[in-house]
Amino acid sequence: MEIRKKSRINFPKKLGNVGDSPGMIRISENAMKPIINVYSYNEQELVCSEGNDLGVILDQFKKCDNHTHWIQINGLGDIKLIESIGDHLKINPLVLEDITSCHQRPKFEEYEHYVFAVSRILHLNDDKELVNAQFSAIVKKNLIISFEEDHEERFEAVKSRLKGGKGAIRTAGPGYMCYALTDTIIDKYFVILAEMGDYLDATEDRLYDKADKSIMYDAQHLKRKLIGLRRASWPERDKVNDMIRTDSPLITPEVKTYLRDAYDHCIQIMDLIESYKEITSSIIDLYLSMVSNRMNEIMKVLTIISVIFIPLTFIAGIYGMNFSRQGADGKVIPDNMPELYWNHGYIYALVLMGVIAVVQLYVFWKKGWFNRL
Repeated sequence: MEIRKKSRINFPKKLGNVGDSPGMIRISENAMKPIINVYSYNEQELVCSEGNDLGVILDQFKKCDNHTHWIQINGLGDIKLIESIGDHLKINPLVLEDITSCHQRPKFEEYEHYVFAVSRILHLNDDKELVNAQFSAIVKKNLIISFEEDHEERFEAVKSRLKGGKGAIRTAGPGYMCYALTDTIIDKYFVILAEMGDYLDATEDRLYDKADKSIMYDAQHLKRKLIGLRRASWPERDKVNDMIRTDSPLITPEVKTYLRDAYDHCIQIMDLIESYKEITSSIIDLYLSMVSNRMNEIMKVLTIISVIFIPLTFIAGIYGMNFSRQGADGKVIPDNMPELYWNHGYIYALVLMGVIAVVQLYVFWKKGWFNRL
């Protein structure tokens, strides 16, 4: 028997113990060492540097004091670096805790001199499992710091736009960069949904072509992935809506115009997820209905066969009774099966059985029972 692998969704678990002090920074033992990329840009130029400590950030600040800075930190495995950034930029410890506790739901929070945003980065790995990672960003005046759990490169398109210098990405401030990164994450949801849609169509084709129980398993696995995607997309919509409604000067009216487009994308994603969930549920229900109908047809065939043989068995049972025509004294017992001594009685019984069977088959055919087998 084939053993199917259970579909899993990678949801990070909460670090720490029950009752820990709020604002306590905890780093997972599996956390990757950080890689820091700094992009300092204005309308005229883009300056890039790379390192793994706070020094590369401070050096870039000194060299490019009239630029907007995007600090991209991939990997959270250095608690001293996180604390140093918090101390240098005067970041609330609760924000630092949320950055390192990678189970946060998408949200947008306002503080006195900065804003904080969290998103969920989703992708399908080689085993087609849904991997869920956290993206965090702190936006201050002329500065945005983004944090990711791993070293995967997910923002090539944003960096390409930044290098090209076209559009508003170099001139609209750090709030626009926060929008650009968020929009890239949301666009990735469309890519995942497109792949799921193709898989759903293939599963539905298999259902109509040659249904087997693997279809039910595959549809259920897909439904679990859609639930995981829904868990990320619904709060992402609320987060984008909070960014649109904020009074923070870091999110300018120009950026809010773009955020309304991102909000519309979130609505589209939610509609697709709900539609796909309904289709997967329909596929499972349809498969179960087909199995039930198939069982009903089998039972119907068996019932027809049983109905045909019931009267034949009755006749055979009667003439199989061992009541002798003659008594022990040799006298004839008139009430005991006179047919036993008929010439050709066996043939008569078989003909009678055959006629009964043919008549039953004709009646079933006239009722149309065979047409629905």
